[in-house]
Amino acid sequence: MLVSRIMRKPVTTVTPDTSVQAAAVLMATLDVGALAVCVNGHPVGILTDRDIVVRWATRTFADSLVAPIMTVGVATCRADQTVEQAAHLMSDLQIRRLVVLDEAGRIVGMVTLGDIANDADEELAGQTLGEVVETR
Repeated sequence: MLVSRIMRKPVTTVTPDTSVQAAAVLMATLDVGALAVCVNGHPVGILTDRDIVVRWATRTFADSLVAPIMTVGVATCRADQTVEQAAHLMSDLQIRRLVVLDEAGRIVGMVTLGDIANDADEELAGQTLGEVVETR
């Protein structure tokens, strides 16, 4: 099965100059735990609910921009890769989400461990989660 069959789309994105508060409101409204941070359709980072709590909320009460707290070096896969390839990448990098790109490097979706468990292979998702949380 290909990633394109289970990825979430369309993907709501923000830019590095989006305010953290606006991003948090968007995440709450959409009931998502992560937003891709893009410039001209290309991912430059990912902002997670954990980024907001650990890197921003604990340090300030004033609003600021997404850029200083986003995770850079966003992990990606291609829509034409298999779910197994995506799961192995998640295992290797010990992450729970991948931004999905098209052939031109533009964002077309996001795939999570939950998507794999719900829509593809629950056993594969369980094995991947075990490797994600494993202390290395």
